Amino acid sequence: MGDKKAAFARKREALICVIGDEDTVTGFLLAGVGEIDSKKNSNFLVVNNKTPVNQIEEAFKAFTARDDVAVILITQSAADSIRYLLDDYESMIPTVLEIPSKDNPYDPSKDSVMQRIMKKMSVGTD
Repeated sequence: MGDKKAAFARKREALICVIGDEDTVTGFLLAGVGEIDSKKNSNFLVVNNKTPVNQIEEAFKAFTARDDVAVILITQSAADSIRYLLDDYESMIPTVLEIPSKDNPYDPSKDSVMQRIMKKMSVGTD
């Protein structure tokens, strides 16, 4: 993992990946986040109620394996369907952040990163 951090530090540009509902992904694409490389790999996945869980899993695994990705934004509703992957994910880069969507407010009790932070903070205050 040290090599990945060193390679990341040398890069001048890094991508933000987005996994979420159509409105959320579209908003980030309009802000300039979207990219499709020469192999037709994109840095986003639009999820709806018909999206198979294995497609979300594959996108998450692919995004976390890329060395040109700095941050993965995932709506909490999409994150809920692959919660076991998020709970097991421990790398700092790419950083995974759960975000709210238009239809689902953010719930910090479900956010695995927030839970880890709260656990570390409570250990340090004893």
